[in-house]
Parts: sequence; structure tokens; C-alpha cells
Amino acid sequence: MPSAISTTDLAKDYPGVRALESLSIEVPQGSIYGFLGANGAGKTTALKILAGLTRPTSGSATVAGVRLAAGESYKRAIGYLGQEPRFYDWMTARQTLRYVAGFYPWVQDPIHRRIDEALEMTGITAAADRPTRTYSGGMRQRLGIAQALIGRPQVLLLDEPASALDPIGRRDVLDLMEGLRGQATIFYSTHILDDVQRVSDHVAILDEGRLVRAAPTQELLGSFTRDRVRVTVRGATDSTAGEIAALPGVASLQVDGRDRDLATFVVQARPGQTEAVQRSVTGYAVASGLILVANAPEKADLEEVFLRLIDSKERVA
Repeated sequence: MPSAISTTDLAKDYPGVRALESLSIEVPQGSIYGFLGANGAGKTTALKILAGLTRPTSGSATVAGVRLAAGESYKRAIGYLGQEPRFYDWMTARQTLRYVAGFYPWVQDPIHRRIDEALEMTGITAAADRPTRTYSGGMRQRLGIAQALIGRPQVLLLDEPASALDPIGRRDVLDLMEGLRGQATIFYSTHILDDVQRVSDHVAILDEGRLVRAAPTQELLGSFTRDRVRVTVRGATDSTAGEIAALPGVASLQVDGRDRDLATFVVQARPGQTEAVQRSVTGYAVASGLILVANAPEKADLEEVFLRLIDSKERVA
């Protein structure tokens, strides 16, 4: 299956600065792909190139198998939402979508049907005939996604779709993105790490215009551990915690929960000793007649992975 987005050595120079450096990524079809980086990392530049709004200095890209900026066929493949979308505030959402639909001459089915579909998909049907000046930030973002969907694109390009919203607005937009899973590939930029970990099945991390890492989200998280092991045993006694804490390679232990004879411990391993601690815990449980319910290393969260990856020493390692 061809990639929904494929870039090869994509680069962009502005006077005195290289905003994007040799970006090569493959975005699987049907994925929700988080394009992650701090402000100024080059995310918006990459999205504008993919949206056909600016030309790359070098490199190439395809979206839905169509070469970058290949005329109308390329425009058919994409829907784009820029940062902080603006609308004519005297127009209603329905009028706005009808206006936007005029830029898609290939849309053959009745425009009112396409508009109703986009309104329903984004959850703003009830407010469709209100002027957009009455909309909250979250509703404006929903309308922005609706106008990006009006041409039924194969790929949605969203630039920071939730970063300017309050927690409720962010939740609503993320729920909307999840609801679109399978209907289009969603490639979106953000600097909010929790959002990526919540909805994205793939992630790319950009730093100062350079790609640091691209991988399926769970694979990336699984490649980083905290040197901590979460252990749950059945049959625990008052001495179990102390006996596990005394095992080789254990730096410290914290009791995380106790329910009768079922106990959970967070075991901090010495650096590089995580697997050795797991083996010691397994051997201890067998020798002590305990039922080992869980004995797994704790994964790092995306914030920890991000900070470790953009540190130069971790990147070299």
C-alpha cells in the first residue's frame, strides 16, 4: 500500500535561515500522524509545503501518490487547516462552507448535501446558521476542519488544530480527529505532547528543522524505559516489600497498592539493570511461592521521550 504522504530530502530556505532540512518521512494511509516539535521547529513550513502554499528549496513529496503541486489532481487529494483560521464573521457556517465549496469545481454532488455532511461530521449542525463571530475557539476549529473536508480529501493537513484552545475545546477537537480515523489520513502538527500520545498512532519529532525520529507511537515509547519495573504479586506478606528491595540490581522500592494479599510495587532498578531485576523478581516469586501477576518495565511517556531525543547527547546515542 503506497504511503499517504511521502517526502524525500524536503528542505526550505529563507533569507539567512534554513527552516527545514532534508525531511524524509512516510505517512501510512489511514493513520493519525502527529508532527511534533517546539515552536519554530519547522512544522508549519513543512505543512505549507505539503499544502502547496510555498515551494520547497529542494527535495520532493507526494500526497496520495500525487506529486507535489501537480495542479488540480493534487488539490483534490488534500484538505488544509492553517493555524488560527479566520472566517468572514458575518457569514454563517453554512454560508462559509458554500463559499469554500466554490473553490472545488470537481465536486459534482449537490453542494447542500456536501455541506450538511461536513457540518454533521464536525458536530456544528445546530450552530450552522449562526454568524461565525458568535463561535467559540473550539467551534471555529471545528468549522476549519469542516471546510478542509468539503472537498472530500484523502489527506487532511492540520496545523496546530488544538493548541490555542482551552481544555474542553482541545478535547472536542481531538475527539473529532479520532472520529475521522479511517475516513482520511490526518497529518497534524502540534507542540502539545499529551495530544499526540492520546490520538496519534504514528509520530515524527522535529527539532530546529531536522527530523529527529519517526516511528509508530507505541514503538517509540516502548524503546525508552525509566529503569523502573512495576511488580504485582499475589500472596504477599509484610516482609515481601523488604525482600524484593534487597534483590540484586534494585535501587529502591515503593509500595503502589495493597489489597489483602495482592500487592503492587514500583521497583527502581539501577542504571542498565532493568532486565536483571525482572529476572531476580521472577526467581524470588517462584522461590517464595508467590503468584507473579505482573513484572514489566514502565514505559516513558512522550514528554520524557521528546526531551531525551532533542538533547544532543541522547540523539547521538
